[in-house]
Amino acid sequence: MELSSKVDYACIALIQLAIRHGQGQPISVNEIAHSQNIPIRYLDQVMGMLRRAGIITSQRGAKGGYHLAQEPWQIRIIDVVVALNGEDSRELQNDNQITPEKLVIADIRELTRRGAIDVLSKHTLEDLVRKCEEKKRSGIMFYI
Repeated sequence: MELSSKVDYACIALIQLAIRHGQGQPISVNEIAHSQNIPIRYLDQVMGMLRRAGIITSQRGAKGGYHLAQEPWQIRIIDVVVALNGEDSRELQNDNQITPEKLVIADIRELTRRGAIDVLSKHTLEDLVRKCEEKKRSGIMFYI
């Protein structure tokens, strides 16, 4: 299970939505993209995928943008990963030469997948927001 840049950008955008959740005002893709230095077109595609998955809702118009569809504690990170990447259902190829080595690698891949699913299922968007706030309070500055 891969955590791609698409998942990274989605989580960053969702953290922004979670921070302002309950304030009533939607957040535009432009606002998120500019504040987080994310390419607007790419983020727009990611937000569309999240909307189709029911993780966020959109509001049209001049003051439009996005809201979380649920409370932050209800949105699991695994749901975000699945919404963007789909279910990871890699299996052994249908070749005629299934070897013990290939089976061992398939077993390791499955253990890794299960471990990732377990970790991502236990963490919610609210957890990410809390960790983000902890980083802000600790005064750590990042320079690029």
